[in-house]
Amino acid sequence: MNAENHELDLEWIPASGFQLRKAGVHFDAVRVDGADGQRLADLMDRMTGGDPGPIVSEANGCRGVFFLLPPGSTAHRSWPRGVIRLNAAAGSVGYVPVPALHGPTWPLAWWSLPPADRRFVHPMLLRTAATELLG
Repeated sequence: MNAENHELDLEWIPASGFQLRKAGVHFDAVRVDGADGQRLADLMDRMTGGDPGPIVSEANGCRGVFFLLPPGSTAHRSWPRGVIRLNAAAGSVGYVPVPALHGPTWPLAWWSLPPADRRFVHPMLLRTAATELLG
């Protein structure tokens, strides 16, 4: 974590622990579970030169990896099998676990911190990477 991220103050990031945030309000999310999620996060990291945008990983259960995207960016795109979209589209309600930037947050952790410029994961880049990796 660099010094810029220590000062990051976004209303959707909890001060401590972790909280669930309703998808589609501050961001949409794409979840990919297990080793596929880790491989996709690694691929995004390589494709962006180490700056993919905010990504949260889960250390238990399905070991989900959550890619946070701009609100409204996931509903009307096709995604490969294995990708779970979390958004506020009609008939859809989803919640995304968000850890604090500091302190204990297990079983969640920031795989990639939100950048200081408040940018999210780029939807088309993520979709391209997911299609390449997951078919």
